[in-house]
Amino acid sequence: MSAFLKEVSRKGGKPVRVAVLVLPLLVLLGAVCLPAFAQTTYVITDGDQVKVYSTFMTDPASVLDQAGYTLAPEDAYTTQPGDGVSEITVMRNQSVTVDNCGKTMQVNTYGETVEQLLSRLDIPTNGCYEVSVPLNTPTSDGLQVQVKCLVEREQVRLEAIPYTTRYCQYPGLLEGEQKVVVEGEDGQKRIVEYVTTLNYEEQSRTLVDETVLRQPVDKIVMVGTGKEGKLKPDAPAIGDGVIVLADGEILTYSSYDDGFHATAYTHTDAGCNMITATGTKVHKGTVAVDPRLIPYGTRMFVVTNTGSVVYGKATAEDCGGGIKGKQLDLYYPTTRECFQFGVRNITVYFLD
Repeated sequence: MSAFLKEVSRKGGKPVRVAVLVLPLLVLLGAVCLPAFAQTTYVITDGDQVKVYSTFMTDPASVLDQAGYTLAPEDAYTTQPGDGVSEITVMRNQSVTVDNCGKTMQVNTYGETVEQLLSRLDIPTNGCYEVSVPLNTPTSDGLQVQVKCLVEREQVRLEAIPYTTRYCQYPGLLEGEQKVVVEGEDGQKRIVEYVTTLNYEEQSRTLVDETVLRQPVDKIVMVGTGKEGKLKPDAPAIGDGVIVLADGEILTYSSYDDGFHATAYTHTDAGCNMITATGTKVHKGTVAVDPRLIPYGTRMFVVTNTGSVVYGKATAEDCGGGIKGKQLDLYYPTTRECFQFGVRNITVYFLD
C-alpha cells in the first residue's frame, strides 16, 4: 500500500486523497448489504414430512419451489416468521364426499376433524342425526362421510269412514223412480300409528290403535218397482241390509232366509193362552219358533215370499209342540186373521 501511495504521490498526489475517501465508503457499504444477502432457514412441514431448508429467497412460494415442493392449484400454505428461523406449513387440499341425508356434495378441506367440517357446512350431528364416522376423525383425501336422519315416532291422525249407498226396491214408487230416504254421512275414526322415517322419507308404518269416533250413516235410496195403478204405498222398501218402513222407520238386518214357511195362531186356540213360553204377554209380533234353530229374543222382519202379506217386525217369544225347524207360528189377535193368513212361504230377515 505504501508503495502504491508513494507512486501516486510521485505522480501528483490527488489520487491519494480519493483513495482515502473511497475505501471507508466501500467498507461501510459492505457492512450494510451483508445482512440483506444472508440466508434464512425455513422449517417446512408438509403433512408428516418436515424439512429444514436454508436459502437467500424470502418469498414463501419461491422457497417452496426451490425446496422441491409442488403445489396444486387447490393447495395452500401458511407462514410463521421467527427469529432466524421461519415456518412454512403446506396445506394439501383434501376432497371429501359428504352425503347429507341423501344429498351428496364434494367438499374441499385442508385438514379438519369431521365435526369441524360438518359444523362449517351447517350440518347438524345431534338428536336424530347419525354420522357414519366418529366426529373426531381427521379428514383425509377421498374420505366419505354419511349423515342420516332416523326418526321413529307415534303419529295420530283422523280418517273418514266412507258411507255406503243402499238401494231398496219399493213398490210404492213407479218403476224407474228413485227417492232418497236418508242422506249419507261419512263416519270418522282415530288412527294411532308408529312411523319410521329415514332422511325424511317414510320407511314403515305400523298400526298401534284404531278407534271409531263416529259411525257412518248410509245413504238409502228407494227404487220404484211399482206398475201404473198397482202401487203399494204401505209396503216396505227392502234392500241390501236395510228395510225402510212406510212410516220412515229404518231397520237393518244381517241375514235373511226365504226357505221358511209359516202358520198363524191366536191365544184362544187349544193349548194357548195370553202368556208366552218366555213369560211375555202375546201381541201382534209374537212368534212361536223352534228355539233350537232360532234363539228366544231374536228380532225378525217377516214378509211372505210373494210380498202379498207383510207381517212386519217380530220377536221369537213362544214355542209349540208342532213347531219344528224352519217353521214359524205367527200370532194374530183374532181367529179370522189366522184363517186369512193360512199357511204361506215366508222370508225371514234377521234384524241387527
